[in-house]
Amino acid sequence: MTIHPDKDPIGNAIMDYMNGIRNENITVSSDISEDDFIPVQYLFRTFSEMPEIEQKALLLCKGRTLDIGAGSGSHSLFLQEKGIDITALDISKLACKCCKIRGIKKVKNKDFFDLSFNEKYDTLLMLMNGIGFTGTLAGLDKFLTYARSLLTSGGQILLDSSDIRYMFEDEDEETQFEIFNSPMAPYYGEIEYIMTYKNIDGEPFKWLFIDPDTLKTIAENQGFKLKLLHKGNNNDFLAQLTIRH
Repeated sequence: MTIHPDKDPIGNAIMDYMNGIRNENITVSSDISEDDFIPVQYLFRTFSEMPEIEQKALLLCKGRTLDIGAGSGSHSLFLQEKGIDITALDISKLACKCCKIRGIKKVKNKDFFDLSFNEKYDTLLMLMNGIGFTGTLAGLDKFLTYARSLLTSGGQILLDSSDIRYMFEDEDEETQFEIFNSPMAPYYGEIEYIMTYKNIDGEPFKWLFIDPDTLKTIAENQGFKLKLLHKGNNNDFLAQLTIRH
């Protein structure tokens, strides 16, 4: 599945930026907080402008690398310039067009789950909470099953995410108990989003924020070993997943 340009706020924002229209923001609406705004310029940041977590992840990439959800291609471009065999993957046709314009040599306009099993990578890279595209804990489980088939022996998954438990903390202890302890409640990190750019509304989608302990449990059940590489100041973290042998 790919995104049609008429329903692609991020892709249109990226292409506007490439065409010199740079005074607009992407509006992000969710079911747990007030609207947030992403300056389009942020999607074109250089290595020195990236958060420490992203810088560390990029420096750990090795071998044949797949940048999942490449967007404007900033991570892929850095890796290509460093001599890494990088492929930028995105479901947005416009994002892929941007990557090609910026000079990225290998670009795939595909859904991750449409990749064939005979394609093998040493690194699967997922930054800006790229693991979020799995949407739910069940989706994460499905992703890891598929990812195993795409990794070489000794390959790795590099991902960052955040534990957003703090967003539900208040003085209503009963409410908190229900959110975090009820077996009937959905996982608190499964958030629904809608993105808007100018008059372009994207389709609602689920986005996953995963805490390290839950990630470790699911990863180990799928035969992966988790290593926490970095913890940020905002409950964010960088993790490496490798297949246990």
